[in-house]
Amino acid sequence: MSNFTKPIPPLTPEQIAEIEELSKMTDDDIDFSDIPRLTKEELKKFKPARLRKKNLKIAG
Repeated sequence: MSNFTKPIPPLTPEQIAEIEELSKMTDDDIDFSDIPRLTKEELKKFKPARLRKKNLKIAG
């Protein structure tokens, strides 16, 4: 059985509680300070998704 077809186990009560708490957060509550800023060179490499080449290969 491939990783794509394994059934997802049910959430634990702890996971459900965490999701409920996180769902109360607003975008302004999220701390992004540990994510490094992108350089101008890195930003130049970005392209809108609609302009990217479709090069998906799914292993079977």
